[in-house]
Amino acid sequence: MAWSVPQNSRREVNRAGLTLMNEDSTEVELNHAFSVINNWRTSHHFPLNTFQIRLRREAKKIDDNCLIGQRIKRLTSIKSKLERIRGLNLAQIQDIGGCRAIVESMESLEKLTNIYTSRFSRGLKHELCTIDDYVFDKPRFTGYRSIHLVYKYASDKSKDYNNLKIEIQLRTFLQHAWATAVETIDSFTNQNLKLGGGEKDWKRFFSLISSVIALREGTPIVPETPNNLEELRTEIIKLEKKLDVIHTLEGFSAALKFTTESGKIKSGFFILQLDPIAKIVNISSFPSGSKGLREASEAYLVIEKENQFNQKNIVLVSSDTLETLKLTYPNYYADTSRFIYILKETINGTQQLSLFA
Repeated sequence: MAWSVPQNSRREVNRAGLTLMNEDSTEVELNHAFSVINNWRTSHHFPLNTFQIRLRREAKKIDDNCLIGQRIKRLTSIKSKLERIRGLNLAQIQDIGGCRAIVESMESLEKLTNIYTSRFSRGLKHELCTIDDYVFDKPRFTGYRSIHLVYKYASDKSKDYNNLKIEIQLRTFLQHAWATAVETIDSFTNQNLKLGGGEKDWKRFFSLISSVIALREGTPIVPETPNNLEELRTEIIKLEKKLDVIHTLEGFSAALKFTTESGKIKSGFFILQLDPIAKIVNISSFPSGSKGLREASEAYLVIEKENQFNQKNIVLVSSDTLETLKLTYPNYYADTSRFIYILKETINGTQQLSLFA
């Protein structure tokens, strides 16, 4: 079974995006739009797989304990992005397909970043379009930190995929722990902290913790936060007590129940469905390869269409093992143990810098 290829013009793709955003779209119009968008998304799997294989190889040379993941953007995320950014068309979205490397140390992150912005980029036909450095250069006010690189795929052999864009994210385990906690709070409290929304106290709390991580890793702190660890600690203690952060996060994890349709499949493609209201995570798995991908993509679209009006968090990802799946996407398991470890260290005033000792 061959990989999916784009079957519609970019104009048709953009029109489908407009239909998705239009509240007056009919069911017939929406179903056609879903079909066009799903083909556009699945067409990114081939170039995404190409970049993921190379990312895994490069990252493993630097850090044996690194984690690699890849995902296709959700319908809800596509719709949200189109609504949020004025003038953006669906075909212009640069992270329809994305892969991520998570490494243990800042040294490893710097080495991997240098590979992708120097030797790696010069040695490929793929074009490095943009570099967004939210770690070494410009940390966001939210506290989010990661390196984002967008490549435009180019190949003489697989021309159907030329000009499709893939995003690569590079981050450390500490940065990943922070992002996991934010996404967990967003999922269970229906906030929008990840994109700068949400309640004032929660926003401040996460920006402060991000600055603690920045001081540990020797990178710029979040704007408008103290650059002194003790001042950060004092404010964090007050907010943790007010928000009951540790108890809240631990409660989300303890309350979750899991259902699985994975059978004997231990690697391949997985659809994760987190229902924060029912406190249930459903895991469906599909074999690796283009046939498994086609089946997963079709099932993914059906599930998204059925759940487009509720709070379920649904994503299609790939993983080598079920264990790696949980480590790479811990927010779908409400697993914030690493973040809680950092927070407790900060509150207790201990100076151990490694989570892996």
